[in-house]
Amino acid sequence: MKSLLKNAREQKGLKTRELAKLADIDQALISKFESGTRKPTKDQVIKLSQLLEIDYETLMITWLKEKILYEIGNEEFALKALILAEQEIQNNTKKLNSEIFFSLKSYLDEIDLLRKEILSLQEFDLHRISKILELEFISEINHLNGNTLTFKETKEVINEGAKISSKSLQEHLEAININNAISYIKDLNQKKSPVSEKEFLSIHSLISKGIEIDNSGNYKKDPIIIKEMNLLFNWLETNKTNSHPLLLAIEAHFKIISITPFENRNIQMANLLMNWILLKHDFVFATIKGDLKEYLSIFDLSQNKNDKSLFINFILQKEKENLIHALELVK
Repeated sequence: MKSLLKNAREQKGLKTRELAKLADIDQALISKFESGTRKPTKDQVIKLSQLLEIDYETLMITWLKEKILYEIGNEEFALKALILAEQEIQNNTKKLNSEIFFSLKSYLDEIDLLRKEILSLQEFDLHRISKILELEFISEINHLNGNTLTFKETKEVINEGAKISSKSLQEHLEAININNAISYIKDLNQKKSPVSEKEFLSIHSLISKGIEIDNSGNYKKDPIIIKEMNLLFNWLETNKTNSHPLLLAIEAHFKIISITPFENRNIQMANLLMNWILLKHDFVFATIKGDLKEYLSIFDLSQNKNDKSLFINFILQKEKENLIHALELVK
């Protein structure tokens, strides 16, 4: 904790008194946080995470770890107590997930009905609207990443190999790469291949092709992140048959944004993983239209309030809108 706070403050070029003023925390306390002689409160952790741009989940996990060690680290039965605590936390998480499912059941039923209506369409119509939704997804997901290609330009680049003179080579490559990644995902689903970590990293290589070399297809060199990603894919494998596909896909999306495992393109990878799972279960693309600010503000609110249902509701609304849009395309 102390190293995280001090290093982040120094990287921002802030003195302790300047950070104290911004955070509205006594300067002496800031110094004690950095020396390890005092621990911040949860509210102070949230505030410092935002001001110093430290990943919220990383800082919270470190804070909780130190809190646990302070309370029971030297106790004789500490490990046995932690095992029991872990079991209880897992049971509580299952109960919470069950409560979220039932609170959203009517919404999920409505989405399932729309999905069945789309699947009942003639093959020609289904193929046509799938291609349009695919292009819209590529355009919008790149837009969230700062790409300025319009939908029309994205369509021309992918379908006709066009070169848009006013746009950069990178913007062209981003559209082409996402299109190739989607083709790769569809091929995996056609072969009924499982959602795996190995293929997830291959998808990152595809969307980075010609743009990045050093970090392509690799997580950040952080053992905590690598372990968290291993756990995420174990969680996906464990829950793939006992969770609604939409909830599974959205939570996987949420986890990727929380972990931020890559140096770049985390938002694109979170959305690709979510839609990989959705396409596997015959859903249309859950395309997030709008600006990055709204998307991230919903995520931050969910994380700060420890209420992932806020983010789930946001994505469910987007998927419902896309399903309705798909049916309108047929008409």
